[in-house]
Amino acid sequence: MHDRDIIKTGRRTRWLAGLAIGALAVASPVQAETLQGALAKAYENNPTLTGARAGQRANDENVPIQKASGLPNVGTQAEYQEYLVIPGNSFTSPSRILGVNAQLSVPIYQGGAVRNAVKAAKYRVEAGQADLRATEASIFSQVVGAYMDVIRDIAIVQLNQKNVSVLKTNLQATSDRFEIGDLTRTDVAQSQARLSLAEGDLRTAEANLIRSRESYIKLVGDAPVDLQAPPALPNLPTTAEEAVAIALDNNPDIASANELINAGRADIGVARAARMPKVSATLGGGYSDYLGSLRGVDQNGNRFAQTTKSSTAGVTLTLPIFQGGRPSAQVRQAQSRTSQAIENYVGVERDVIAQTRGAYAAWQANERIIAATEQAVSANGLSLEGVRAENSVGTRSILDILNAEQEYLNTQVQLVSARRNSYVAAFSVLAAMGKAEARDLGIDSGGTLYDPEVNYRRVKGQIWDWADDPKPQQVATDTKGVPAATANVPASVDTALPQ
Repeated sequence: MHDRDIIKTGRRTRWLAGLAIGALAVASPVQAETLQGALAKAYENNPTLTGARAGQRANDENVPIQKASGLPNVGTQAEYQEYLVIPGNSFTSPSRILGVNAQLSVPIYQGGAVRNAVKAAKYRVEAGQADLRATEASIFSQVVGAYMDVIRDIAIVQLNQKNVSVLKTNLQATSDRFEIGDLTRTDVAQSQARLSLAEGDLRTAEANLIRSRESYIKLVGDAPVDLQAPPALPNLPTTAEEAVAIALDNNPDIASANELINAGRADIGVARAARMPKVSATLGGGYSDYLGSLRGVDQNGNRFAQTTKSSTAGVTLTLPIFQGGRPSAQVRQAQSRTSQAIENYVGVERDVIAQTRGAYAAWQANERIIAATEQAVSANGLSLEGVRAENSVGTRSILDILNAEQEYLNTQVQLVSARRNSYVAAFSVLAAMGKAEARDLGIDSGGTLYDPEVNYRRVKGQIWDWADDPKPQQVATDTKGVPAATANVPASVDTALPQ
């Protein structure tokens, strides 16, 4: 239920505007899928993300838990006793008693333990919210990778299918020419061998496509159907230095590490409070009813009263004098853990810098690979045509044709792979910069987005002991009903990759 806690977002980018293609599905039983649609499904249904949201809600509860230590505590106790054996020389003992007691305890001063514990809990809530951002960006990066993998592997299967078809035609032509004595048995064997290898490559490509589709199903919760070409990514940096500067300001892992340092410093204050005085006030009252069983009379001959009342009020001062060194050990422990958090921050910062620079370098390298491979595809296409023409006049062998066809296929596969790698690397740059979350990508999940701050504001001041949440329910969709992926692809070669 709380995965529906939301805020309306006033800002919507048009980064992945592609849903208009859904109009084409009116007359078709299968609707095309856009990258935005895939990300929206993962945003709503991915169990890693929905589980992280639930974990953050549990983290939110640490604030009211710590606040409770500084709030008044009220308790009552009722007791009924029946005396089964009464001493023989006791002439005034009752045979039964009903007692009711109530007590109010008010902490006045706890040495700063409560204040610092609440501060630490708040810092950890903020760290958890940053971690949730990081989880969201990580899931989106995986979805983008899976989406592009399916598109790439469909293209590779199509290319291999076309290659097998061409090689079958070559083998038939080679066999025909062998029958009339124009070619040798060696030419036929070469064509047969190359066709067999191509069929094996096709089976491998089909297996890779099935694996990519299953990975997509795992992340998105639905089968990939007619995936559309992804749009250009927005707001990409022009230099690696620009990307790093933005990442240092916005990366959620850095934000989380910084909040954990603050929490560690507050933990030191909690530990120091163990050697400080503590003051509390108490107010109590009691009522006893002997239910008419109290025997005996007072000096005036009146029967003892069958009910009594009492009340108390007091202040308690606890002053620690010697605790065997425990407080100092706890302070030193908290200080060491804070030092560890500081070093972890440096490590996270290093990781983010390396991740950003590496992703930027991979993106730029693949952009250059795309340009070079496009030229290679064009050149190999012309070369294949030339080799076939030269073979027709006897200046090229069958093996030359087979090699030219293989080189042409290889460069086409390299091109679709480079396009996939470039897009995924560019998205990784955005993720490292802290710009790959739903709020940045214009993800529209019914017009609202999950906001962890909503639940935190709901519970942070909660002091009612009976304010439970509804029974936990599954939020993420399972994939048991999704059919197993196949290697079926459209007949035509359409890479659907960014050009």
